[in-house]
Amino acid sequence: MIVGFLKETFPGELRVALVPSVIPNLKKAGYSILMESGAGERAGFPDADYQDKGAQVSPNREEVFAQADILVFVRWYSGATLGESDTNCLRKGQIVVGHLNPAEHKDDISKMAEKGVTAFALELLPRITRAQSMDVLSSMATVAGYKAVLLAASTLPKMFPLLMTAAGTISPARVLVIGAGVAGLQAIATAKRLGAAVQAYDIRPAVKEQVESLGAKFVELPLEASGTETTSGYAREMDEGFYKRQRELMTRIVAESDVVISTAAVPGKRAPVLITADMVRSMRSGSVIVDLAAAQGGNCELTKPGQTITLENVTIVGPSNLAATIPYDASQMYARNITNFLLHLVGEDSKLRLDADDQIIKETMVIRGDKSPVGSPVSSSPPRQ
Repeated sequence: MIVGFLKETFPGELRVALVPSVIPNLKKAGYSILMESGAGERAGFPDADYQDKGAQVSPNREEVFAQADILVFVRWYSGATLGESDTNCLRKGQIVVGHLNPAEHKDDISKMAEKGVTAFALELLPRITRAQSMDVLSSMATVAGYKAVLLAASTLPKMFPLLMTAAGTISPARVLVIGAGVAGLQAIATAKRLGAAVQAYDIRPAVKEQVESLGAKFVELPLEASGTETTSGYAREMDEGFYKRQRELMTRIVAESDVVISTAAVPGKRAPVLITADMVRSMRSGSVIVDLAAAQGGNCELTKPGQTITLENVTIVGPSNLAATIPYDASQMYARNITNFLLHLVGEDSKLRLDADDQIIKETMVIRGDKSPVGSPVSSSPPRQ
């Protein structure tokens, strides 16, 4: 089977689906690799590195579409001429694997189904132990949590660490992280390494130990904790009444923070509003909010996806694709996730097996051959805090 990958066409996307280091493992499993020339250059991986590992390079994008049995990608792009052309290049029986966002791009999924492809959306991977090595959301959340702190540190008009100098003592920056999932925990760890005084809040009391193990203070609010966590250990979406009470209790904590990094997102739905305009106005001049849920509408009421705005000298950063800003390492992590998924699709005889009873395959398959789009669990997924 031939696995093909292409230059990403999503605006601002610098990552690549496969990196040279994963090619030998795929070839050992029976796959051949065909890539569009220049596919990895923006992430720091030249064609020669892929060729050294045994990949074939084609200067013709259409040739990759024509020959590949499986196409892997970071983000499928449609809605523009190039993206629509890519969809038209798909053929019956082909398999596509990557980030599809089926809940928001239902028309695109329908068009793919009409082409007769089988499509896997890796963001729908079940939260089970044997799928952890394929979890693209966790990998990219790690990158985003790290970069969010660097953005905040470069924007804040003060230094993060406590400094004892001849000119006096510099107090540490106070950082609040909302949501102690993968991105939040990485943000906590990074802020602590930079020397900030860090505290974190999550609706799940069970994560207190994880927060404190990183040296941060866990913020406890007098809210009903039962029912805030799923059986998988993730935060559950709550009703508006809960969020309203939560905002009231968090107002003072936000006001005392120099930096707020928010990470609460609900797949397929708008992110919960946790920071109101009035809360922003209560913050000190020069404070910074980095809203990692910006692409889903934002945890801050004022967030503008993809923009940086200022209200009364408080800066609100709304990054929409932070992982793409560190494409070299993000691509390596993503490529390992993709590779593990592809290895899961083949048996010891190197033949493709699409076992519909397998939980990983069942929950990620959004299109099955020439059939209609498969129902996905995205609408009931818990928040990825």
